[in-house]
Amino acid sequence: MTVGGHPAGPTDAVRVDRLVRLARGVLYSLVPAELLLLVLLLAGVPLPGPLVVVAEILVAAALGVEVLTAYCLFRAARQAGASRRLAVRTVHDRLVPEPVRRIVGFDVRNLVSLALWVAGRRHGVPRGGTAVPYTGPQAGMTVVLLVVMVIEMVAVEILLRGLGAPVALRTLLLVLEGYGILTVLSVVAAIVTRPHVITADEVRIRYGAFFDLRVPRRLIAEVRQIRRYDESGTVRVDGERLAVAVGAQTNLLLELTEPVTATRPLGRRAEVRTVRFFADDPAPALAALHQRLKPVSPGPAPAS
Repeated sequence: MTVGGHPAGPTDAVRVDRLVRLARGVLYSLVPAELLLLVLLLAGVPLPGPLVVVAEILVAAALGVEVLTAYCLFRAARQAGASRRLAVRTVHDRLVPEPVRRIVGFDVRNLVSLALWVAGRRHGVPRGGTAVPYTGPQAGMTVVLLVVMVIEMVAVEILLRGLGAPVALRTLLLVLEGYGILTVLSVVAAIVTRPHVITADEVRIRYGAFFDLRVPRRLIAEVRQIRRYDESGTVRVDGERLAVAVGAQTNLLLELTEPVTATRPLGRRAEVRTVRFFADDPAPALAALHQRLKPVSPGPAPAS
């Protein structure tokens, strides 16, 4: 790689890495500070003029750091031979940490799932595949959560009206509460429209839009039904054992001949040989899995 017509040495790479770390730190501190300032202004809290001016100067400086970092990354990628599109992608990947990118991806896929739910469609279930739902243990809790959130939204609005809060602040809080309800609905939609899937080639184990593991059929040595009610967390790795639980429960287990790579929701990866997961009704899943695992019997020998 060259920078400014000269070969890029280790010092250049170190400088860019430091600049990226600085830009990420500024970004992490800028967003909460801006949100706090916005809430205070909407609430009608009087702020000293010099404080607002200093805050805006700091914001401008932070944006300058972001722009400078993006330019340096873009220039370095272009000088390394990347196309404009690839260089922009490089800037995005370096500036925005993987956990943040994955969270944004979850939101997008959840909203797509909400549209699929309304349309009565499912994601990733091919013709001839067996869909394995896993919504049962959490359905009641989710309904209760949604009811509580709606009651809370109404109660907060009544309370703020009684206190004479500014309309702008009440509107902001209503938008935030409404977004929270929409988020819960979209997560439920993702769980409903993205079931586990068993096909002739693979077993696809999912949890909504947050987790997706494809296990090739040829690697499955054994499949059996289990009963576990003590799982901790939703997606958990312990050594080479993976558990994808629903309501702290798993009831199906796959033993593999070789490890597969499981990517956890925020991007951490692990090699696993045993997979536990949950199905609302394990019997059809077991039947489909055993059917897929049956060796093909040789046909009768041709007559001589």
